[in-house]
Amino acid sequence: MSSPETEELIALAEGRRRVLMVGHTFEYNPAVLKIKEFIDAGTLGDIYYLYSTRVNLGRVQQDLNALWSIAPHDISIMNFLLGTMPVEVSARGAKYLSGRVEDVVFADLAYPNGVIAHIHASWLDPSKVRKMTIVGSRKMIVYDDIDPEGKVRLYDKGADRINGSQIYGEFQYKLRTGDIYIPKIDLTEPLYLECAHFVECVKEGRRPRTDGVNGLRVVRVLEAAERSMAKNGAPEPVEPVSL
Repeated sequence: MSSPETEELIALAEGRRRVLMVGHTFEYNPAVLKIKEFIDAGTLGDIYYLYSTRVNLGRVQQDLNALWSIAPHDISIMNFLLGTMPVEVSARGAKYLSGRVEDVVFADLAYPNGVIAHIHASWLDPSKVRKMTIVGSRKMIVYDDIDPEGKVRLYDKGADRINGSQIYGEFQYKLRTGDIYIPKIDLTEPLYLECAHFVECVKEGRRPRTDGVNGLRVVRVLEAAERSMAKNGAPEPVEPVSL
C-alpha cells in the first residue's frame, strides 16, 4: 500500500466515523512494552543507537521483497520505542533467487537527535533470528523474541568518562560491566492483546494506538528505503507525516 492509498483510507475511515487500525502487533507485545517503559523512565539514559535482525530460511516471496514483507515489524518497533520516525534512510538489497525481488535488505535509518538504527531483513539465512539491541548512555537492552527464558535482558554495561583523566587532550574512559536484569514478561499472546484493543476502540469509539497515521509513518519509511535501493543505497529523505 502506497502513501496516497494510506491517506485515502485514513480519510475514508474518518469520513465514515469508522475505527481504522493497522496490524503492528509488536506494539502490543508485552516485551516491547517493557522496553518502552525502560526507555521512557530514562533507565537506558540517552539512546545512542539500535539495530535489529529479522532473518530466516523462508518463506520465499515472489511478488513482495524482504523490505516490505519483513522490515515493517522492525520499523514499527523502532518508531514506537523512540516516539518518532526517521528523517533519512539508506538501504541496499540483493535479488539472489528469483531475480525479481530483493531476498535480503540492509537499511540504515537516521532518527532525530542523532539516533541511528540498522535493520537486516532476509528470508535467505541459515538461522531464524528475531533480535533487537538498544544501546544507551547508561544501560543497554537485548530483545530476543524467540528466547523462551529471557526475551528482554537489561545490561548494566557502558563506558564512563573518568573525571580529570584528560591525557594529551583526550578523555579517558572506564568500561563498566555490571549485572544483567531479566524482567518478568507477561506471556499473553500479542495478537490477542491487539484484537482486544481493537474491540475496545470499536465499542468506545476511541482511536487505536496503531491507527492509520501510525501505519502511514511506516509506509513513508518503506517508500524512502525503496527509493534508496533503486539508487544503490543513496540516502533518501523520509517525507514527514503531518496528519
